[in-house]
Amino acid sequence: MKSLIVALSLVAAPAMAQELCVGYGPQTPRDISQTDGVNQRLFAAAPLATQMNLCNIHTHTNAEHKGPEFSINAGSGDDGGWRCDASGLTDAQKEPTKGAFKGAVPGDTIEVHWVHSSCDVAPGEGLGACLSDKCANPQLRVEAQVFLVVNDPSADDFSDYAYTGGASGGLHQAKSLPSGGAPVVFAGSTTGPSYTQAKCSPLQVTWSVRPQCRTVDISSLHRWAEANPFNETKSHGVRQLVTAPELLAPISN
Repeated sequence: MKSLIVALSLVAAPAMAQELCVGYGPQTPRDISQTDGVNQRLFAAAPLATQMNLCNIHTHTNAEHKGPEFSINAGSGDDGGWRCDASGLTDAQKEPTKGAFKGAVPGDTIEVHWVHSSCDVAPGEGLGACLSDKCANPQLRVEAQVFLVVNDPSADDFSDYAYTGGASGGLHQAKSLPSGGAPVVFAGSTTGPSYTQAKCSPLQVTWSVRPQCRTVDISSLHRWAEANPFNETKSHGVRQLVTAPELLAPISN
């Protein structure tokens, strides 16, 4: 019987390996507390966000990445991901509201992505806005922040992080990016629920993920959703955490 079990395990091993997409570069999202990874498809790190064009801002419910302050498992599937600890919120902070921003309510967690491109492009709808016919293979950088959504005007106002047509040095830029802690920077890919460990994203992205949860006022998200150049009115689903070392790059910082 023991020899039969060993034989079956040897047969099953290649089949399990085939479940991972192979030949692709490092994938995202990941647990940013874990630095290990053996994917050797290296690419040059993208320039700083201030040296690139902001091309898109969008949100995911819940956090796609797992981090020190967003590690509560929200389950599997497109609506899974990771949550901030909402146990300390008051009833007032959890009071439901109505508005233009859909897919998240007070007490929920969202992960916001500020996508930057080396292409000469203007901010627009979807990741297609980060490419152009003249620039089909850009360097990409995503600045990411996880927020706990609250009904509280003393929390962060999302308009402080929005794009309002501003430019710096001829580059499209958000008004500001969240501060308060050194981001974890690593090589990865695009995310979203259309990708899994069996179906990888081919795009190469430099990620900069802040490890803290911040709070953001739901009313400011409603105001942003009423009018933004990205046509974003709903928080998107998540790609499940990538855990296979073969699909992860090592983190050095």
